[in-house]
Amino acid sequence: MAVPKRRKSKSKSRMRRSHDAIGVPTLRPCPKCNAYVLPHRVCPECGFYKGQLVVEKKIKIKD
Repeated sequence: MAVPKRRKSKSKSRMRRSHDAIGVPTLRPCPKCNAYVLPHRVCPECGFYKGQLVVEKKIKIKD
C-alpha cells in the first residue's frame, strides 16, 4: 500500500483546502412577492410555491 514518504507542508495542505469553503447561497426572487428565496422552497413571505398557495400566511392579532 502506498504511504507518503514525507509530511505535507502547511502550505500544500492549505492550498488543497482552499476549495472546501462554503459559498454564498443561490437566491432567486419569488414570482409573487419578489422576496429572495432559496430555489425549490416555499416562499416564507407569501406562502406560494410554483404558483400555488401551499402555506397560509399567519395573521397577528393585536390585543
